[in-house]
Amino acid sequence: MSAVKEMTSGKPYKLILAFALPMILGNIFQQLYSMVDTVIVGKYVGVDALAGVGSTGAINFLVIGFALGICSGFSIKIAQSFGAGDYSGMRRYIANSFYLSGAAAVILTAGTMLLTKPILRIMDTPEDIFKDAYDYIIIIFAGISATIFYNILAGILRALGDSKTPLYFLIVSSVINIGLDLLFIIVFNMGVKGAGWATVISQAVSAFFCLIYMNRNYKILSFDKGELSFDKKRSAELISVGIPMALQFSITAIGSIILQRAVNSLGKIPVASITAASKIQTVAIAPMESIGITMATYCGQNRGAGKFSRIRAGIKQSTIISMIYCVFSFVIVSLLGGFITTLFVDAGETEIIDLSVNYLRINGLFYPTLGILFIFRNALQGMGYSLLPMTAGISELAARSIVAFGFVASLGFNAACLASPVAWIFADTLLIIVYFIKIKELKHELLFKRRHSSAS
Repeated sequence: MSAVKEMTSGKPYKLILAFALPMILGNIFQQLYSMVDTVIVGKYVGVDALAGVGSTGAINFLVIGFALGICSGFSIKIAQSFGAGDYSGMRRYIANSFYLSGAAAVILTAGTMLLTKPILRIMDTPEDIFKDAYDYIIIIFAGISATIFYNILAGILRALGDSKTPLYFLIVSSVINIGLDLLFIIVFNMGVKGAGWATVISQAVSAFFCLIYMNRNYKILSFDKGELSFDKKRSAELISVGIPMALQFSITAIGSIILQRAVNSLGKIPVASITAASKIQTVAIAPMESIGITMATYCGQNRGAGKFSRIRAGIKQSTIISMIYCVFSFVIVSLLGGFITTLFVDAGETEIIDLSVNYLRINGLFYPTLGILFIFRNALQGMGYSLLPMTAGISELAARSIVAFGFVASLGFNAACLASPVAWIFADTLLIIVYFIKIKELKHELLFKRRHSSAS
């Protein structure tokens, strides 16, 4: 049986936790198999290879983040139609999401094949790690179609209130990825290329099995005659939400690229340190991110159902949940950061370990600001305000650029550690202001529709 779930009735915090928990587990699994790539590369290929893979983090986020943003944006319209009970319209949005996603996959694959090497040069990637960086990231970009394929399927399921099925297939993907990592890197001695192929193949297999499962088990996704046709109006609506969300990811990533260039100038030891710390942090913040993504679906469904009070209550309760977790995660990364870093490098690499711990502790102090960012940004997107959160991405870009250009060269590694927290604070300031303005507008809009409906 399908596991679709409406989030338009019931206690918000229970719905949010029930929906977010499978996503949290799935997100952690996704980050863990990414971490396994890095651990095996660092242990079995070397520090240069670790730094090479790590130096691609920003450009990876730029491109893959754009793809994820498109998929997330498309799912907003699907969630709103589902919440409104317009199942035929929902299926039409799904069909056109697939057409648009296919076009995006072709464009992104072609573009990255041509531009990756010049971008790595612009980022001032050190020569001693350049080859490893290129060999790894070009394979990841060759598999963009698999990434989009999986994420559009997962986005559809989450829009329908099902966060469990994507978890199951992420577990499958994680197991496959780990097995292929060990096979390609240790047995076949493929180096960083093996890590890249392991990631792409595992995600493609997961997406394929997810599609088969959805086709067999989700009656609500059975298309009627005419629902599969290309619809210019619906495609335009999807683009109007998907592109701003994609650009928001990319704008944030451009700031990361600028910062990465500044970090690259410090040498391979700081690059390797931030690589290890970033992998640890990505796992640590996964629950916060999952709660944020939950709010996109929650607010999307309730916006479609016209339930304003539930939107406001859900945002308040999700913020409390996130703040409690932020304290817990800071304690964990502060106490265990050094030990976890030794998974990536030998215990004798004391400089890398010390710098990694420093990065984690400085960033960890500001996790509450990141938790707020995830919730308010996704809530606004779920309510249909896709352009406004993009301006928060612009503020993040500005903040990271200021730190990168103005402080990293003179203050060194500590300035790089503060770049993300500064960006989070800039974005939060704007998002909170926009939220209070838009929540008032939404209240009046829904009240007007309700009165107009009653009068007619």
